[in-house]
Amino acid sequence: MTTSRAVPALLLSAVLASGCVRSYRSEPPLDFQDFSYTSLDGQPWPLQRVPLPKTAETYQMASVPQVAYVELNPTGARTLVFIHGLGSYLKFWRYQLDAFAQQGYRVVAVDLPGYGKSDKPATFPYTMEAMADVVREVVQTLGVERPLLVGHSMGAQTALSYAIRYPEEPAALVLTSPAGFEKFSDKEKRWFRRSLTSAFIKSSPEYNIWGSVRQANFSRWRPELEWLIEERVRVVGTPAFDAYAYANVRTVDGLAHNDFVRENLGRVQAPALIVFGEEDRLIPNPFLHGGWARDIMAYGHAGLRGSSLVGLEGCGHSVQLDCPKEYNAAVTTFLGKLAPAP
Repeated sequence: MTTSRAVPALLLSAVLASGCVRSYRSEPPLDFQDFSYTSLDGQPWPLQRVPLPKTAETYQMASVPQVAYVELNPTGARTLVFIHGLGSYLKFWRYQLDAFAQQGYRVVAVDLPGYGKSDKPATFPYTMEAMADVVREVVQTLGVERPLLVGHSMGAQTALSYAIRYPEEPAALVLTSPAGFEKFSDKEKRWFRRSLTSAFIKSSPEYNIWGSVRQANFSRWRPELEWLIEERVRVVGTPAFDAYAYANVRTVDGLAHNDFVRENLGRVQAPALIVFGEEDRLIPNPFLHGGWARDIMAYGHAGLRGSSLVGLEGCGHSVQLDCPKEYNAAVTTFLGKLAPAP
């Protein structure tokens, strides 16, 4: 660990030891299924599950997996499909789902395989193309035509894979702090395989979790976001965590193999918004490349014909949580400029 990265870790450790922030390691385990999926005012979202027989057949899975999803305002004229990022789940769209449903959109948010309240099968490949197939099957099962795909980080790379392979289907893309634009060499891809293991994820001390969540993803941390820490710390002791950790390891390998997306951006037909935090500390990869997120996003902007690029000042990687007001305004403006649904 370099000095610049060791200092924040030591500070976080000292803060936890001092009692300045709450520690959750002594709390009882909290299963994924017990996570609270609610609106900002505490109203439970209607959680549903859908089987994926096409995905099971395509990837020769031993059994048909199911994924969890939330649907709001099902009579809305146009459908926004929210796709979460690595290590997260649909609750990471907590500041968006109700807000856009209230604007009249039909809103669907999915927990991808391996994450949240969805099944976590070891036989699922966890590539971005497989993730895109899952989203497409959910969309088709729900009878959604011309979805507006809204993805964060890994979810944005998933949305890009969807739009590249099935270019006539999405009506638009909202790419939030998107993965998929940064180039990784073969040596760097091997580094990803070596550096992240299930054992490493399971053994992370609480101060590392505080660092990976608060320090790496946010520029405007607020106490109301502590559920992110609590759920991540308390879920470690549950039976499903091993499968979740394995899914993360496989997914990181899938994310690094992003040549398909990088080399085929020109196939995307849907209008696209790239919205990101100017203070993103995860893109570009700080261990391998360093630099500025804007440079990476500019590559994607140049490759996506007619796309819009919006950087939000003072915002981090999880920009939809870090700066929800500014983020929602940028997305609302973009959606308002789209051609009316046929």
